[in-house]
Amino acid sequence: MIVLAVVLVATLASAANFPYLVYVGTYTDKGSKGIYAFRFDPGSGESEAIGLVAETRNPSFLAVGHNSTFLYAVNEVDDSGGLKTGAISIFAIDRETAKLTPLQQVSSAGAGPAHISLDQTGQYVLVANYDSGNIAVFPVEKDGRLGSRTAFIQHAGSSVNKERQSSPHAHEILTSNDNQFALTADLGLDELLVYRFDAKTGGLAPADPAFVKVSPGSGPRHFAIAPSGKAIYLVNELSSTIDVYSYGSGRLHALQTISTLPQGFKGENTTAEIAADSAGRFLYVSNRGDDSIAVFAIDPHDGKLSFVERVSTSGKTPRHFRLDPTGKWLFAANQDSNNINIFQVNPDTGRLTATSHTLQVDSPVCVVFVPPK
Repeated sequence: MIVLAVVLVATLASAANFPYLVYVGTYTDKGSKGIYAFRFDPGSGESEAIGLVAETRNPSFLAVGHNSTFLYAVNEVDDSGGLKTGAISIFAIDRETAKLTPLQQVSSAGAGPAHISLDQTGQYVLVANYDSGNIAVFPVEKDGRLGSRTAFIQHAGSSVNKERQSSPHAHEILTSNDNQFALTADLGLDELLVYRFDAKTGGLAPADPAFVKVSPGSGPRHFAIAPSGKAIYLVNELSSTIDVYSYGSGRLHALQTISTLPQGFKGENTTAEIAADSAGRFLYVSNRGDDSIAVFAIDPHDGKLSFVERVSTSGKTPRHFRLDPTGKWLFAANQDSNNINIFQVNPDTGRLTATSHTLQVDSPVCVVFVPPK
């Protein structure tokens, strides 16, 4: 009993010193076993490793549920439970110990799920299945588990890149800030699709117009919605560009296309993640190949971008990055060098400064934060 008490006191003291929890989703084919956790202090930038908190296959993208009580992970696989489908795994979060308790695993309704999110109320989970090119919506029950799906839409078509775009590949799905629409980037179709979202039923219906086309062969991957809700920034994986759109009531109007790469860049590159800061002043994009984070300033009047800087992630293949909840730090997850390097963010200029703070984890793919109680 005495030993247990000492361990508990030590755990609680550590949690007080490192108030945020950081969960990391990974690919499990090169040493990783699932989801890993760290404690993080935004005051100092220091972190403390907790270790493996959930053993599960290819939890490549994560989302934190309402009130930070539940964690939702896609299992990016093509077979689950004897079916040709990926899965969604649901865990209860212990915010003192970081332990994840498995609650449920359900079919994602398609193969190779690549992205998961919750609507603005936290009452629905939305998933994009990359390999099968479809999207689905599930209701969240009071205990965090998912009910029977409320929407399913299969995309159809192709685009000009025969290797990467011979079929639809839904890559991300998010609801608009007002929760009235759901937007999906489909790499295989070269489209950003817009659906009306019914927050009462979890239903989806094509908006009018139902999509915007990007330049052929661009391969739209992820997008960021401005905090104001008046602009959307779409990063194109295959062309390493950002398309800027004004946005309102489900309608998109193209404003600008800008490269994420240095002028004269000759190597191979694909973009991955994109995010705006909480004030809507700066935009960040990761380059895989150039292995960098490109930083842009956002014009407060029209939402257009101007280049600020490009910073090496000091690792290979930054598949994902995340700004911490305070906006002071950027976590760059280098998938192929097995590390997450932490950068300090200048709030006035948006510029990034490398630090000595690094998290070690095999094949990191996604980073999410759970705030203090």
